[in-house]
Amino acid sequence: MRIAVLGAGAWGTAISCVLGARLEVSLWARDAAQARIIATSRRNERYLAGIELPSTVVVTTELHAATHGAALLLAATPVAGLRSLLGALPAPLPVVWLCKGFEEGTGELPHQIARGALGAEARFGALSGPSFAEEVARGLPCALTLASHDAAFARDTAALLHGGRMRVYYSSDLVGVEIGGAVKNVMAIAAGISDGMGLGLNARAALITRGLAEITRLGVALGGQPETFMGLAGAGDLILTATGDLSRNRRVGLELARGRSLAEIVAGLGHVAEGVHSAREVLKLARANRVDMPVTEAVCAVLEARLTPALAVERLLARESKMER
Repeated sequence: MRIAVLGAGAWGTAISCVLGARLEVSLWARDAAQARIIATSRRNERYLAGIELPSTVVVTTELHAATHGAALLLAATPVAGLRSLLGALPAPLPVVWLCKGFEEGTGELPHQIARGALGAEARFGALSGPSFAEEVARGLPCALTLASHDAAFARDTAALLHGGRMRVYYSSDLVGVEIGGAVKNVMAIAAGISDGMGLGLNARAALITRGLAEITRLGVALGGQPETFMGLAGAGDLILTATGDLSRNRRVGLELARGRSLAEIVAGLGHVAEGVHSAREVLKLARANRVDMPVTEAVCAVLEARLTPALAVERLLARESKMER
């Protein structure tokens, strides 16, 4: 059985390594020069240094060649590139995306983008959960959730991807899983700001907990199931991204707390930090649905340079006492 991984960034390369140990994998790279280097060296030093691709992974820049005969497509582009990728697919095949976030401008989640690009009858879903690409590629254990509105597709696709040290659960709560994966990036920026200011472990725990409350409130308002946010795609992904040193979104917060400009931080990352793009869209959705999200508001104010990190923290601490919910 063959799977096509579309996108040769860190995550696309990592999951190609894992699946390539037991399946045939086509790894599609948009950049021809990058594809030649990966195919020749069997490494993607640009995005995932030191990791060797299995011989079962075929690297190509031809989208038709990558997808022809594949049983499943794994879209490993950032959210910003998902719409154009899905629109360019040469054949209607089942698709699962690995990206997390909202499309800037439209505010759409990946499943809304997919429905518009592929049609309501297409079979698609999201693979989400606590997972740093570097650790996955090294074969360290991880657990993920495969979500789709089509419960049978979620179950069957989870079984296909499940194996080795990658455990894959399934869910029919696609909205909840996507909200968890998108909004946790915003909360990770907040946790990074807190740690960068030296506010301590108590403050970090409080931010993570109240951040999870915000994620759950918004997710439920948009149709997600409350229990989803206590699972891998909710609490699990939030804890990892808010505390792990490999987290790009956490790194953004750390650097903001140290006084660096957002433009300088983003330019130095070398990868996409989805929380930077998603924060504004999250706040728009929160206001449209009358969901209280003070941590998100504070992060947006800092990202837009309307507040310094120190003043944003003081405003959060100055909020009136209220019942926890």
